[in-house]
Amino acid sequence: MSENRIEVLTGAVVLIVAVGFLGWAGKGHGLAANVGTYPLHAAFRSVEGVSSGTDVRMAGVKIGTVSDVHLDPKTFFAETTIGIYKGIDLPDDSQVIVASEGLMGGSYIEIQPGGSETNFAPGDEITDTQGAISTLGLLMKFVGSAAKDTVTKNANDSAAAAAASGSQTPAAAAPADAPASEAPATDAPAGEAPASGASK
Repeated sequence: MSENRIEVLTGAVVLIVAVGFLGWAGKGHGLAANVGTYPLHAAFRSVEGVSSGTDVRMAGVKIGTVSDVHLDPKTFFAETTIGIYKGIDLPDDSQVIVASEGLMGGSYIEIQPGGSETNFAPGDEITDTQGAISTLGLLMKFVGSAAKDTVTKNANDSAAAAAASGSQTPAAAAPADAPASEAPATDAPAGEAPASGASK
């Protein structure tokens, strides 16, 4: 009997834990997204890393979850529906961004509130959006730029070394001396012989 009681208690504990886990997972994946929230819509060029259940945050604090993500076949934009907790009113000039937690972290939806005195109503669409930026693309661009700079620097250094080496080459020998010019003829009046060395 004692063994049966232990088994029953163990089974009950496992069942309670399982139910609690399912309830937590359901909230995290949007199964209860409509409880205590109001929907807003937004279209993005890219929502890489975002799916149903992704956090919606403001100033780092979770204020809702993504409840739906699908592709619009006409615009080829990613249409998303986010559930914002009731009691949190967003100005209608707010911006929504697909942000990343880090180089290797996951993505989430970040809302930057605007300054308008008018707030979004349930079902409105946020038009000021910024899609996901590919971290891998940025990394490859950075690596490519660094490699290009290195090649350019090496080429400049090689050119400078070659110029310095050329400037140290001995100067070419001067051309051979030109033949000595003939002595100018002594001018004498026409018809007179040159003066002799002594007069008689």
